Amino acid sequence: MTASVPVLHLWQGEFVDEAEAERRMAGLPETAARVLERPLPTDVVLGACAALAADLADPGSALHTRLAAHLPAAEAGSTLAELAGALTRQALERKLRRELGGLRPERLTRPDGRETVFESWAPVGLLVHIAPGNAAAVAPLSVVEGLLAGNVNVLKTSGSDTALALDLLAALAAADPSGLIAERVIALRFPSARRDWLETLCGQADAIAVWGGEEAESAVLELAPPGCRVVAWGHRISFAYLTRAAAEDGLLDALAEDVCRFEQQACSSPQVVYLDTEDTEEVFAFAGRFAERLAKVSGARPAPRPGPAELAEITTVQQLARLEQHLGLTRVFTADDGSWRVLADTRSALAASPLHRSVWVKPLPRHRITGTLRPMRRYLQTAAVGGGRADVAALSRALFAAGVTRVTPVGSMLDGYEGEPHDGVYALQRYSRRVSVRAADAEFGPVACLDDLVSAPVLPPVPDAPLLGKEGVQRALAELDERHAHLYFRSGGSTGTPALSVFTVDDYDNQMRAAADGLLAAGFDPARDRAANLFYCGGMYGSFISFFSILERLNATQLPMAAGPDHATVAEALVAHRADTVFGMPSYLWQLFHAEADRLRAYGGIRTVFYGGEHFTGEQRRVLMEEFGVEVIRSAAYGSTDLGPLGYQCASSDGSVHHVLTDLHTLEILDPEADRPVLPGEPGRLVFTTRARAGQRLERYEIGDLGRAVEGPCACGSHVPRLELLGRYGDVVRVGTYFLNYRRVVAAAQERLAYHGEVQLVVRSGAGREELTIRLDEQYADDPGAAHRALAAEVPELGSAEAEGLLALTVETVPREAFERTATSGKLRTVIDLRAA
Repeated sequence: MTASVPVLHLWQGEFVDEAEAERRMAGLPETAARVLERPLPTDVVLGACAALAADLADPGSALHTRLAAHLPAAEAGSTLAELAGALTRQALERKLRRELGGLRPERLTRPDGRETVFESWAPVGLLVHIAPGNAAAVAPLSVVEGLLAGNVNVLKTSGSDTALALDLLAALAAADPSGLIAERVIALRFPSARRDWLETLCGQADAIAVWGGEEAESAVLELAPPGCRVVAWGHRISFAYLTRAAAEDGLLDALAEDVCRFEQQACSSPQVVYLDTEDTEEVFAFAGRFAERLAKVSGARPAPRPGPAELAEITTVQQLARLEQHLGLTRVFTADDGSWRVLADTRSALAASPLHRSVWVKPLPRHRITGTLRPMRRYLQTAAVGGGRADVAALSRALFAAGVTRVTPVGSMLDGYEGEPHDGVYALQRYSRRVSVRAADAEFGPVACLDDLVSAPVLPPVPDAPLLGKEGVQRALAELDERHAHLYFRSGGSTGTPALSVFTVDDYDNQMRAAADGLLAAGFDPARDRAANLFYCGGMYGSFISFFSILERLNATQLPMAAGPDHATVAEALVAHRADTVFGMPSYLWQLFHAEADRLRAYGGIRTVFYGGEHFTGEQRRVLMEEFGVEVIRSAAYGSTDLGPLGYQCASSDGSVHHVLTDLHTLEILDPEADRPVLPGEPGRLVFTTRARAGQRLERYEIGDLGRAVEGPCACGSHVPRLELLGRYGDVVRVGTYFLNYRRVVAAAQERLAYHGEVQLVVRSGAGREELTIRLDEQYADDPGAAHRALAAEVPELGSAEAEGLLALTVETVPREAFERTATSGKLRTVIDLRAA
């Protein structure tokens, strides 16, 4: 006698036996309360699902082999492919955007930047899933939906089911190193007849998702406690509706394909074909024509033989219809081998089909659609409409009024799209609650997200991938799918040849919303500030467009002027429209304030300057504040064209210190000379992995900047990591055998000369030695000789190279217009190396 294999259950990442599962079940409320204290970032779920999807899509993976063993050989490939497609990052991100409005719906953010009201989607709590026994993919995907909503999920599968769902969910938990998914997943295999377990689960649930017919739904409603949300995914009936003009052979072949796919077992399979007519003979004639097309299509798709119970139902329905032929009510068309049947009926009332390629054909003139179908509204799902454009528009409205939730073309009833509602609702909203916090305006004005005041973000691990440089990014663009290429931007080219970057519309929107949150943290007040956007525009350069979008998402008042050479017109508009905040490149703003100094000093209304792309020197800040009345000078964002916004500067950040936009990116800081992490607080190369891009996913991208992590809490109260920017690789140039840091030259000019203009270095190859020219603004440096002596003395590399005869150093003072700038962005070219020219 062979001993039975004990049934195991999955409990928070480990498999346990019956006794242990029963012992733990009594403590489910306490378990849920403890787990729900820690939020589950959707980022964690997306990362784990993406890793799982890759394994499922690979027939050679160990996971694919293990899970395929739980399925019939004929179905294993298609079922696992279906699961893999549903779990891809792209599919789940689209679902999140459609159903919950964004990729991080769990974060308490401000839907309107003008108000200090914070909203988010919160889990409903302990969510029990009662899975069906006839759809292998439904159970694990239902749990994934529960995880995206942040719930603690308990899955109940049938005692006769295989361990497919449990093994799949165990693999999903294993793909998450944080352990947050494992602690939110419990999967139990037991028959519904085991009422004690079912009562325990349902009696403690905050919500129950039940898949099945009315009997299963009724049983759950009896067990659900008061206030428990029951989400019923019951059986539904679907049908096709055809106008006279649409009923041609090509469309009938497509309809027959819908009938034969999955043997009408899906809720979206057609069970009835309605004709827009009242003519009985027309119904019979159409049924005969459709029978011919169904015979053709069915013949090309061998039908599995139904079981005894199904055969009995088919025979009963068919025989009753044959009897009613004598009354002129019906006409029956069947295959000789019994593989399909078309049942024409002169009565319009909706009737369920016995399935297995059994179809009713009935008359239903369009003016009677709502009255005829509405009594069955709770069972209706999909209607495939065959007709012209006006017919589809008008009939869709009538069918929706009758209770239909989904209209499709004929031939694609069983197809769907990412983010599609299910049975008229969004599942993620049914598994969530919308919550809000209304806070005091003054104290919470610079707070963009309440979660950042509580703890540091939980981030997925850095991918196991090689470092990526700009050349690799540009090469990869040649193979980018056009579906992921909606917006094209070029860099300003301040450090080399302009590079192309491509975004989807969703990528761009997600990034602009994250940057808008950063601008709130920087102290921008959309309810009061009047902003002028003076970034450069045109030539596929993104700064102006991006800040237009950022200000738009904050509901801010803005003057979208863009940088231009007519400084007088710009200044006139600032004064006329009472702008008190300006956005732009330091180079351009510095020129504007000086070119229109008298007008802007007299106005005195510019209180805040937000800059990007470059930095103001300390002396430049002093001039703007003391001479023009500017009160706040702050970075608008730290970013790049290829990666988008990377960081933001809060009101407590000084100099080049920024918080990292962890909603979008993961940051590594690597040793300047080796590919290993630096010690905490040490400077190194900044390497970003962007997690919120659909197509051009940049993993471990070496951006070309140097920086260090800033340790300790930030005075603003945010726990989001901070970094201090230390310049670009291009700020260091080798000249006269010495390494010269551009920023060191700028600092020396400020300290020794009290200089507060711009600085530009020009390097050339000389006849016997290299030549370095330091350009200074003649308004702030009137003695080149004194500047030469001061800089050579203050910067050791300059003095030594000149003394050793390795370098010819020249300091020249020039008009502000003589400084070279990039044509696209207007940035100052800090180092111009002409040696290779």
